[in-house]
Amino acid sequence: MVNKGKMKFREKTLDSGAYLILGKDEESNEELMKKFQRKANVILHTAKPGSPFCVIERPLNPTSEDIHKSGAITARYSQDWRDNKSDVRVNVFTGKDAYKLKEMPTGTFGIKKSKTIIVKKQEILKLL
Repeated sequence: MVNKGKMKFREKTLDSGAYLILGKDEESNEELMKKFQRKANVILHTAKPGSPFCVIERPLNPTSEDIHKSGAITARYSQDWRDNKSDVRVNVFTGKDAYKLKEMPTGTFGIKKSKTIIVKKQEILKLL
């Protein structure tokens, strides 16, 4: 996934072996979501705008610990964290719950249903 010598996406592997792909900007978020929209993969995004979409590519059924760690990584790269340096609410959903309307700007998707996790400030600080 290389673009003009620069990585389009952030790629992370958790200690458990779970493999994550995160967008870096609205264009890469758009590309990532189009690839995983309508799929069963778990996806994360902060409740507030301005974060990467984080797709857990493998395993298809991640543990709750992997989801929470992925949430902390998502929060770490968010504008919510950058601006507030406090706990961050992260939405967890699958690609099957994501949709795109014509009038939505690049990098923006709607979500039919999701659950929300709270990532504590201390968990994000461990990633820095």
